[in-house]
Amino acid sequence: MNINRFPLRAGHAARAFINNSRGATIAERVESLNALSVQDAGRVLCGMPLDYAVNILDRPELRNSAQILALISAEDAARLLHGMSNDRVADVLLELDGETRARLFSSLDEPVRIAIQHLMGYPPRTAGGIMTTEFVSVLDSWTVARTLDHVRQVERSRETVYAIYVLDEVSHTLLHVVTLRRLITGEPEASILSVAQKGVPVSAGPLMKQEDVARLIRKHDLLALPVTDEHGQMLGIVTVDDVIDTMISDTTEAAQRFGGMEALGQPYMKISFAGMIRKRAGWLAALFLGEMLTASAMQHFEGELEKAVVLTLFIPLIMSSGGNSGSQATSLIIRALALGELKLSDWWKVLLRELPTGIVLGAILGLVGFIRIVFWQSAGLYDYGPHWQMVAVTVFAALIGIVTFGSICGSMLPFVLQKLRLDPASASAPFVATLVDVTGLVIYFSVALLILSGTLL
Repeated sequence: MNINRFPLRAGHAARAFINNSRGATIAERVESLNALSVQDAGRVLCGMPLDYAVNILDRPELRNSAQILALISAEDAARLLHGMSNDRVADVLLELDGETRARLFSSLDEPVRIAIQHLMGYPPRTAGGIMTTEFVSVLDSWTVARTLDHVRQVERSRETVYAIYVLDEVSHTLLHVVTLRRLITGEPEASILSVAQKGVPVSAGPLMKQEDVARLIRKHDLLALPVTDEHGQMLGIVTVDDVIDTMISDTTEAAQRFGGMEALGQPYMKISFAGMIRKRAGWLAALFLGEMLTASAMQHFEGELEKAVVLTLFIPLIMSSGGNSGSQATSLIIRALALGELKLSDWWKVLLRELPTGIVLGAILGLVGFIRIVFWQSAGLYDYGPHWQMVAVTVFAALIGIVTFGSICGSMLPFVLQKLRLDPASASAPFVATLVDVTGLVIYFSVALLILSGTLL
């Protein structure tokens, strides 16, 4: 392949890659290429046999695929793109700027352009957005022998041959699915329908969310899921590896949001220092402003604090307990929503479940706090004053209220966000903890006023 868009001499990293990766698998070479600069990675790819370079570019694990293709000549890029699977080409082109995308898109043959444009028209994170149009299909009038011959002819250009889709000869609607195992065990002159799976094939619409696609694949133990239009005609297939790749990406983003920051969108070591600051500073500032409400709450109860300084000893304990219970509940509900174990309409069931759960958990923590005060006072480790029994009761009662509120708040917030069509993962643990911290202080001092009024207060 022509390398005229690169400097004439390969860099040290590229030469080292060529010398050190002989005999390596494709997966190992992808990892090695990820460690190179975009320019060196492009030079290495252009020095490989075409089929091998295509196999590497077809792997979603290869970073900077779009930037590599943008650097090489249009002729070489076209040869690589024609060899890649259509869904992968669509993903790569979407990462490019408009001018480069148009340049590479115009280099493709018309049938490939139509297929790619069709794929790029579907929203991301839907069945249509992650499907491939390269599947094996045959007509219901074919025999087993003819189908096997067809599989041999097209297998190099198809995403998978483990499932063969039988279409109606007239309407071309999906009728049945034949597994490769059943196909090779069938009688050569028998109809393809004789080895087809019975019943209506499981399929997805092009706008089905990828989470629902993953659920269908897992439920029916499929290697690929056909995607059909409203008339039952096949548009493509979603393979299990495509689902795994997209779900890993989504899980990574969700984990980063749940940690109280924007999703990085890049590997940790690849994001710039300025990018890291931008991704983290906004959330930290928002959480800091939220925590300022905690100071406001303490200022509101300044008089009570002056009268009963002993109450301040338990503020960290109170705040952390409420935040921890809220974060626990949030984690459980977000995961249950992601797995489809809960729906938006189940919020009241969760509320009825979390209310007694929070009360019991709060009572357990309150009892531990009560015993701790009694033990410290009795052992002479600390003197909580003449009304130490009332202080112990205050801590016990406050923890029940705060942990219960934290559990309810943490479990309901993901439902609220989903109702607003926002990502439930945005209900990050730090956000929930900040919210519960403020309300926890109000609950704590309100309980203290109720119990200690006329004694310490």
